[in-house]
Amino acid sequence: MSLNSLTLEPSKKTPWIILEPGKVVILGRSILENPAEFYRPIHEWVSKYAEESSRMTTIQLGFEFINTTSIKWVYAILKELARIPDMPFRATISWYYEVGDEDMCDLGFILRSLVNCPFTIVEVEDLYKQKLG
Repeated sequence: MSLNSLTLEPSKKTPWIILEPGKVVILGRSILENPAEFYRPIHEWVSKYAEESSRMTTIQLGFEFINTTSIKWVYAILKELARIPDMPFRATISWYYEVGDEDMCDLGFILRSLVNCPFTIVEVEDLYKQKLG
């Protein structure tokens, strides 16, 4: 695969991003006023990856806070990932939420209902410790 990896460090308003062959990670906060500017390059990378990928892909998602417009972008990214050939057999999704955050837990269940792929919802003590997994 000729696609370059993309890594973005988290900020107070943006999540930590790792995009590399076999791995998609989006963790942290996503409370941008204009998320299109932030998520468009990620969406484009994922779109190209879905066209070219033939490997097993691990997708890790988790948010402390996420606004409605960011949720729409995350869903759009999941829709692009769904284009991976044989996605139910070539990808796994882990949705992380911090202990007691029922809203993020519920959002995980909603997103899980929209994709045809192994999708686990995991309660964790610290969201950022997941990025090494």
